[in-house]
Amino acid sequence: MINKCFIFASVCCFFAALLHVGCIIFGPDWYLFLGAGQQMASMAEAGLIEPTIITSMIAIILTMWGFYGLSGAGVIVQLPFQNPALGLIACVLIFRGLSFPLLMPKFPENSLTFWVVSSAICLVMGISFALGIWLKVKNTRT
Repeated sequence: MINKCFIFASVCCFFAALLHVGCIIFGPDWYLFLGAGQQMASMAEAGLIEPTIITSMIAIILTMWGFYGLSGAGVIVQLPFQNPALGLIACVLIFRGLSFPLLMPKFPENSLTFWVVSSAICLVMGISFALGIWLKVKNTRT
């Protein structure tokens, strides 16, 4: 049985990864539009490598998480450490979604809109992974 919660979480991860790749390809305007802040946009405009490295790492992680979600859903082959990885992904995303008040002062360039929207998205993704885990456990017990 295909786990739709994992499918939804995977699609969200892949879409978020594409948005990050868009920032790399389309530059400062995308960083600003997506709320990453003037500092990231200015560094990208100046041709510095840091925004590309940071954004690439995030896109790679989101892509890996998307594949783990598909693996958990049973759509692709089981990946190594699938169950603990899915649990860790859910925890990281839920933590990121709830901890934005603590993170905001460390990244003052990011807009409030960025924090609220990205945190809500992370929370929804994390809950989707958690529900996927719950459904997977429930289905294996019956």
